[in-house]
Amino acid sequence: MDLSLCMIVKNEEASLPQALSSVKGIVDEMVILDTGSSDRTVEIAREFGAKVYHFEWCNDFSAARNEALNYVQGKWVLVLDADEVLTPEIVAKLKQAMKRDSHLVINLVRQEVGASQSPYSLVSRLFRNHPKIRFSRPYHAMVDDSVQALLQQETHWQVVSLSPVAIKHYGYQPKAIAALDKYTRAQTAMEGFLASHPNDSYACSKLGALYIQLGQVSEGIELLKRGLTSTGIAPPVLFELHYHLGNAYTRLKNLDAAVVHYQAAIGQPILPQMKLGAYNNLGNLLFSVGELTTAKTAYETTLKIDPSFAAGHNHLGMTHKALGKLEEAIASYQNAIQLNPDYADAHQNLGVVLLKIGKVPESLSAFKKAIALHEKHDNPTEAQRLRKGLQDMGFQI
Repeated sequence: MDLSLCMIVKNEEASLPQALSSVKGIVDEMVILDTGSSDRTVEIAREFGAKVYHFEWCNDFSAARNEALNYVQGKWVLVLDADEVLTPEIVAKLKQAMKRDSHLVINLVRQEVGASQSPYSLVSRLFRNHPKIRFSRPYHAMVDDSVQALLQQETHWQVVSLSPVAIKHYGYQPKAIAALDKYTRAQTAMEGFLASHPNDSYACSKLGALYIQLGQVSEGIELLKRGLTSTGIAPPVLFELHYHLGNAYTRLKNLDAAVVHYQAAIGQPILPQMKLGAYNNLGNLLFSVGELTTAKTAYETTLKIDPSFAAGHNHLGMTHKALGKLEEAIASYQNAIQLNPDYADAHQNLGVVLLKIGKVPESLSAFKKAIALHEKHDNPTEAQRLRKGLQDMGFQI
């Protein structure tokens, strides 16, 4: 047996079928550890032929994941969550990488569908079924700590990364976060871990970022700066520390400090996809202070990294408009809409430019779409503001 799926679940009947369908016929076994489901999760797992085991939840993701590993039979372990899917495009590369005798861990690019910040992350989710590889940390459980210890003992092993998107993660969509109360659980678990590991750079980066997201900016900055004082920080963690400091200083309108940290993040030797959010946020910052040429370069860089990055096209369109290049702006907005038809801001921006060049019917059509999407996405204030603005100009929407 070559490859085993390893998953922990609780009340995932809505998303589990999609996750298991994505690996059906690819993995040799499915090992699922249920931590107390009260819906059809267990029944669905068994319908897919999974081996289902049970575990009493103890507020520790690592404990649950390590229990699941105890049941795995395959030579390799693929770890997915129920709100993730494996992309079909990566399968051939996975199989090729697993054939190498020296490979211990194969890091995978995960796309954070619906994330408001960086849309990609690198995760250590494919690894050999080695008895010394185990998860650590109660939240953001990962095998990295045990892998680093193992590499010092058994130096012939290699850790490699595959650059194409391997996993799509749907857990950062706003409704998913609200439904599962992810922020509260994450904060409680990470604060407990940090109390006993006060200088852990990875924990500082994750909890610091969460504080900033929750509006506790000064606490976030303190933690992120503390994380930077550690020695031997891995480049991906160093990237996150600088990236989130850039976000924090942007919130505080300390733009010089924000630029320094975004540039430090971009300078880290990591996969280009991981830097997408930093380039985009740097572009936004430069745009806000009128440095249009350098902002344009930042947005163009995001699109070189990922031509399907809809926000990059939208922001590039805004820059073209500010530079007076209206046809280029229209093309960029249309690219954004083609990639993401529900992109309300892109429809709205397109409406503005079309109105400016006198294409009134096309402009009103774009505005109507934008209003409908703002309302659909629970943004009625912007929908009403846009509708009133058009009415004040004499248009009935």
